[in-house]
Amino acid sequence: MAGAALLGRLTWRVATVSEVVDETPRVRTLMLDIPEWPGHVAGQHVDVRLTAEDGYRAERAYSLACAPGEPPAITVERLEDGEVSPHLTETARPGDTFEVRGPIGGYFVWRTDDGGPLFLAAGGSGVAPMRAILRHRRNNTSEVRARLLYSSRSLEDVIYRAELDGEDVVHTLTRAQPPGWTGYARRVDADMLREVAWPADDRPLAFVCGPTSFVESVASGLVELGYAPERIKTERFGVTGRT
Repeated sequence: MAGAALLGRLTWRVATVSEVVDETPRVRTLMLDIPEWPGHVAGQHVDVRLTAEDGYRAERAYSLACAPGEPPAITVERLEDGEVSPHLTETARPGDTFEVRGPIGGYFVWRTDDGGPLFLAAGGSGVAPMRAILRHRRNNTSEVRARLLYSSRSLEDVIYRAELDGEDVVHTLTRAQPPGWTGYARRVDADMLREVAWPADDRPLAFVCGPTSFVESVASGLVELGYAPERIKTERFGVTGRT
């Protein structure tokens, strides 16, 4: 039975776009209708495959930006030289279809029974799986403490801005800040982590997602603060990686 379930998750299915939400000028969330969707765990991802008229296929992996029990959704940031993201962020409309397979992944996941406290750190569109985790926590009225450290280029680039206002979120804007900004205005560093991360004595469970340099810096900083390496889960993305 387990083998059949795994095979089903790795089978390509046709996904239909049911709704489009423009998050920022470069980022869009696509709500999907996927027949026989098996359900997922917060933090998992799906592979997306587009097929051109000449038969050329391009694939990209995207984190699920929805909690378990919610309809599948992915949040996509447009990459100017990308093969998949320009179509998903500029062309795709409700009713359009493309292929997906998944959900995939068993490492970068969180269930309410896993406990916490949770320290989440995201760079740019790396906030997508964090949204899934936070929504899962909220939907299950979990009392696990959770805090998100979110690094963005500017306030305009903050994804899920309105939704995150209801969470324990610490923002840092690395390139531009609006007038009167009183939050952090630099890249995440050791001093920032020391100020906002849960104390290591609380044995936090940390999730870090973003560009490789961001992930390595944050993960190393948490270890220096005394976080147990086995309780730090990381996901990196880049031009050829996952978002």
